[in-house]
Amino acid sequence: MRIGWISRVLSWIAAALVGGVFGVAGTIGHSLMWGPVPVGLIVGGIACGAILVAIRALTHDRGATLAAGLGMLGMLVLISGVGPGGSVVVEDTLSGRIWTYLVAGLVLLVVAWPSFSRVPARTEAKSSDAPSAVPVADESSSRRETVLGERTGRES
Repeated sequence: MRIGWISRVLSWIAAALVGGVFGVAGTIGHSLMWGPVPVGLIVGGIACGAILVAIRALTHDRGATLAAGLGMLGMLVLISGVGPGGSVVVEDTLSGRIWTYLVAGLVLLVVAWPSFSRVPARTEAKSSDAPSAVPVADESSSRRETVLGERTGRES
């Protein structure tokens, strides 16, 4: 079944919106630390990676995955600047830089991952000189077996 271009564009828009929501949530929470453990980076990275993999697996479309990734990166860039009150969500620290490169790397990895569902299946050529399946009677029993070349059904 062929998907129309309107449906494809609408799925890209929906994916961009979902990616934007995950990008905002991850960007706001990336700086959460529990002692020395960067819980915000870990949870945000897992969430953003999981939604990208889910979109790629469900739609089988790199365009939708790219749209979600661009939504994430777009929202990260949009809210990373200095706000109207002078507040900064993503500071110029190691944690902020790791978050920026982590999201970009996740998008690149998931979009560039090869699609194994379109790998062609191996087929074997049929030989024209091979005998066709002919039913023959077996001497030891009264049932009939099919002879395939030199082998019977019992021998294989």
